[in-house]
Amino acid sequence: MANALRLTEKWMRRGLWLVAFVFAGFLIGLGGTVVGDLPKVEKRLALDDFMGPGANTLRETIKAAERAQRDAQTAQDQAQLKRRAAQADSLAARETFNNWLSTRHATQQPDQDSELISRTRALDALKERERAAGVAVEAQQQAALDARQAAARAGLKLGEMEEHAQKRLQAEYRRVELRVFLYRLALTLPLLLIAGWLFKKKRKSPYWPFVWGFIFFAVFAFFVELVPYLPSYGGYVRYAVGILITVLVGRQAIISLNRYLEKQKLAERLPEVQRREELSYDTALTRLSKGVCPGCERAVDLKNPGIDFCPHCGIGLFDHCARCTTRKSAFARFCHACGAVGEPGSTGGAGAGLFPLPRPAQGSVGAPGG
Repeated sequence: MANALRLTEKWMRRGLWLVAFVFAGFLIGLGGTVVGDLPKVEKRLALDDFMGPGANTLRETIKAAERAQRDAQTAQDQAQLKRRAAQADSLAARETFNNWLSTRHATQQPDQDSELISRTRALDALKERERAAGVAVEAQQQAALDARQAAARAGLKLGEMEEHAQKRLQAEYRRVELRVFLYRLALTLPLLLIAGWLFKKKRKSPYWPFVWGFIFFAVFAFFVELVPYLPSYGGYVRYAVGILITVLVGRQAIISLNRYLEKQKLAERLPEVQRREELSYDTALTRLSKGVCPGCERAVDLKNPGIDFCPHCGIGLFDHCARCTTRKSAFARFCHACGAVGEPGSTGGAGAGLFPLPRPAQGSVGAPGG
């Protein structure tokens, strides 16, 4: 009674469960590939798609300004070098002139007036070259400043365009995300509905491993391939959908529980013989192995030798063999002490109340028990 399954049946059932999981694994792999390729039906979006025709012109303006700025900086460096050289030449010539002028004042030679004029002109020429070098430096500084300002103005306009385009891109991303989610929903929701129908109608059919494999695949596709991609919109949608699903599932669970309890109440009012006929042999032994009454599924201390009937629903749990009077399970088909065949009937007398001889089992031999 501790194990309701035959040894061979147990291992065969484990093998069939392995088939179910392997089948589900291949289906999940195929489904994941299909779902992963769904976003490819949408065009890949980029920021440039929403920038407008003026963006390229602004980018070219910025590049040209940056190029001009680099060229101006290079020319400015060269001009700075020339100005420093001109300043050095002018300074050296000025020192030489001052020294010569001091000597002339000391000697007071009038014949050197022509040389004074020549030296003064040479100093003026050097000073003019120094000023020209300074003007060249200032011109390159102005060119670099103009280039920087042009790049800044174009960058500001481009930034405004990019900000506006980014908002449009994000809005389009949300629309694409919603469309891809609807694609996933259109693919996974029918699978979940089919799985629900298979669970209700076919889970005990001869091909139950493939049925359960498909059920595992559908549940995985729905909760792994669909639910994580549900658009959030700040969390409102996900929480709202979660509340809705919870209410629907909870409502169905409450309805199912009430139906089950009502069914159990009606079943407990039936005669014991009829209740036994509606219990399959494997179901009865499975419930007994779990320490519950096969009739009402409430806990019963089956190890207590003083309990022969369920204290909750009154169904017979133990009786005595008609041949050897050994106390045994009322649901056993044969006496475990002498091997006598049980006879159908109600519990209470010797030999009565034994489980009927084998009758057609519910579902397939290898199907999971209820």
